[in-house]
Amino acid sequence: MASRIRRALSRAALAAVGAAVGAAIGGLIGRQAASSGGALGALAGATVADVCSDPGGFLAALRSDEDEETLDAGEGAAGDAAAAE
Repeated sequence: MASRIRRALSRAALAAVGAAVGAAIGGLIGRQAASSGGALGALAGATVADVCSDPGGFLAALRSDEDEETLDAGEGAAGDAAAAE
């Protein structure tokens, strides 16, 4: 339960930072761009937090299932070769 709360707070913090950065960049253009930049920044921050909090790590969230099977098969072959020596 504590890990879920910690993950939610981390996601909210990164969303807030993303919103602030997006609004600041958009504010250089205009008021409406600041609003849109804040919304897009919050979405990007929450997405980054969600991907980074994945238990498999950052790259595991981007890797497809086929890539994982290929890597698992390669690790098994390397481990068998090392054991044979």
